[in-house]
Amino acid sequence: MEGWKVMNTLGKEGEELAVSFCRKKGYRVLEKNYKTVFGEIDIVARDGAKIVFIEVKTRADDSFGYPFEAVDARKREKIRRVALCFLKKFKQEVPARFDVLSISCENGRKRIEHIIDAFEV
Repeated sequence: MEGWKVMNTLGKEGEELAVSFCRKKGYRVLEKNYKTVFGEIDIVARDGAKIVFIEVKTRADDSFGYPFEAVDARKREKIRRVALCFLKKFKQEVPARFDVLSISCENGRKRIEHIIDAFEV
């Protein structure tokens, strides 16, 4: 149970860092931890005219692979369904994309890799 608390804390820290990162890039954060019956998207933001659905993956190290590798086909499908629910709010078609923020901890420092248009649906 203790390991879960550490992972949960690391994940929350990663999401907070990701929100700050997005704002510094000029994105307008619309939602954090947007939930539907299909699942959750970590960040929904606006980058110009586009709605950007951002999955944040944070790892203490790369011993189990890079964080972005955890966004597999099953996770992408879940994100797609949640994104469709969000986009239904709009009465017209809105351009969208899917990004991944991969956060790794190295020697006590966090490194962010922003993968723009990480996948299509």
